[in-house]
Amino acid sequence: MKNLLFYCIIALIFSACKEGKKVLKTETINLSNTRQIINLHDSLVKPVVYQNIPSFQNLSIEEAKEKFIATILPGILIAKYNLAEDQRRIYTLTDKEEWSTEDSTFYQQQMRKFKAKDIENLVNRMETHPNSITLAQAAVESGWGSSRFFRDANNLFGIWAYKADEPKIAANENGVFLRKYEDVSQSIEDYFVTLGRAKPYRLFREAKIQTENINELLPHLKYYSERGMAYVFQLETIIRQNQLTKYDNFQLDPWFIEEE
Repeated sequence: MKNLLFYCIIALIFSACKEGKKVLKTETINLSNTRQIINLHDSLVKPVVYQNIPSFQNLSIEEAKEKFIATILPGILIAKYNLAEDQRRIYTLTDKEEWSTEDSTFYQQQMRKFKAKDIENLVNRMETHPNSITLAQAAVESGWGSSRFFRDANNLFGIWAYKADEPKIAANENGVFLRKYEDVSQSIEDYFVTLGRAKPYRLFREAKIQTENINELLPHLKYYSERGMAYVFQLETIIRQNQLTKYDNFQLDPWFIEEE
């Protein structure tokens, strides 16, 4: 069953590859106030990268949540697009008789990044998951955009910094640091990679190959927090109370995707 699913995924990727290389045209907006955030009017989202995201504390609770989602969702979709493009590029290598140095370097980089065992395992680890789950975790981990790590480092998910030379921000006085990103899209992409490579999320990876049902996927995120199932229940509540599943069908506006 697993091999059948894998080859179905490969077939879809191969079909997309035949269409030619696509380039996503993003726009960067350096915010000076929340009024500049583009509201989400329908399911087609403009690929905007927001920088210098201001505090939402002066807004009503409902408006602050709406602005937070409108700020974060484009970054989620951009990160998912970039990962899908890398995934397609990996598969095209299997159809090439000879790899260039660039091909080999890219393949090895992705294998190391996702700690993959082989091409099938790599493709599976590069799969993402429903937007509602990502939005709920972003809301919890950043306090709906109120955390210092989000405001000062674009770090939505509390991802730690381990390398001495990577951009980081001090989390406390005990030498613990969190990663600092140029924009939220980078933070989101790193989050997807973390879930794709770390051992605690193995069952989550296996489950999302089989289903996109959030009720089946969420229990496998209990290791994301030391609170375990209480954390899962919190995610479920946030998704339900804020109707986040309505964003699962949102996608990047194809107007901004051009073929080279």
